Amino acid sequence: MSSFLNFVCSQIFVALPYPKQDLTDQTIIVTGANTGLGLEAARHFTRLNASKVILGVRSLDKGEGAKKSIEESTGRSGVVEAWRLDLCSYESVKQFAQRAQGLQRLDVVVENAGIAPSTFAMAEDNESMVTVNVISTFLLGLLILPKLRETAAKFNVQPHLTVVSSEVHMMAKFEERKNPDLLKTLNDENTTDMGDRYQVSKLLQVYCARELAARLNKTGNSNVIVNYLNPGMCHSSLSRDGPFFLEVLKFFLARSTEYGSRALVSAATAGEETQGAYLSDCHVAQPAPMVLDEPEMQQRVWDEVSAKLESIRPGIMASV
Repeated sequence: MSSFLNFVCSQIFVALPYPKQDLTDQTIIVTGANTGLGLEAARHFTRLNASKVILGVRSLDKGEGAKKSIEESTGRSGVVEAWRLDLCSYESVKQFAQRAQGLQRLDVVVENAGIAPSTFAMAEDNESMVTVNVISTFLLGLLILPKLRETAAKFNVQPHLTVVSSEVHMMAKFEERKNPDLLKTLNDENTTDMGDRYQVSKLLQVYCARELAARLNKTGNSNVIVNYLNPGMCHSSLSRDGPFFLEVLKFFLARSTEYGSRALVSAATAGEETQGAYLSDCHVAQPAPMVLDEPEMQQRVWDEVSAKLESIRPGIMASV
C-alpha cells in the first residue's frame, strides 16, 4: 500500500523540470522515436539546439511523419533524420550501429524502444520482450559504445548511454531466477507468466545497466555515463494490450507524453553522479529491493546476457 501511495503522490504532485539545456553541436539518437516518449524527447532535443537528432524507428514512413511533426513544432529543418531500427532483428541492430559509426560524433543514445505484448511470441531466439527490451537493447548499447568513447576523447565531453526502464521493475516476481539457466527458462512458453514478463524485462535492464556501468568504472573507461530511468506512468501505446484496470488507472493518473519525456532528457544530460544510477522523477533513487538484496543475481544476469551478445557478435564484450 505504501508503494502505491508513493506512486500516486509521484504521479500527481512531483514537478518534472522543463528542459532548458543548450545542446549545441550534439548528435543524439533516440530509439522508438516515432511516437510517445521517444518522439517527445526527440522534439525536446531538437528544440534545445542539437545539431543532429536521429530517430531509430521500425517504420521509415512513420519516422518521416515524426520528423515532419518535430520540424513543424520547433521550426528547425535539416536536423532530424529517421533511421530504420527493428529490435526484433539482431541484423537490423548491427546495421544501425554500423551506420552510427559513420557519424562525426555521438553524444547521447536514449534507448527508449520497448514492447509489452500480452501473448507469448518468439523473436530471434528469445521470447519477444526479452529480445527487444533486453538483448537487442544491450546489443545496440555495446555496439555503439566505441563511438561514444571516441566522441568523449575527440571533443572532451562525457556522452550518455541512457536506458528507459520503469518503476514496474520493483513489481517483478521473477520466479525464473530460481532456475539455473535464466534465458532458457524465460523462453519456455509452458512456464512463462506473461503477466510478470514486462516487469521482469525491466528488472533485467536494471541489472545489465548497473553491471555495465560498474565494469566501465572498474576498467577506467567511465568517460561514458550509463544510467537508467523511470519516466512514470505516461500516456502511450505501449500498454495498448494491457488489462482494463490499467487503462482506468492511466485515465486518472498518467502523465502526458511530453511531461514524461522530460525524465528522458534529464537523464540524458545528467552529471557523472548518475553513473550506474536509477533515476526517478529526475533524481537519483533506489532501485528495487531485489536488486540491492540479491547482488549475485546481477552477476548471473550479466553473465548470461553477455554470453548471448558474444554469440550474436563475437568480440563485442571486448568493448566493456
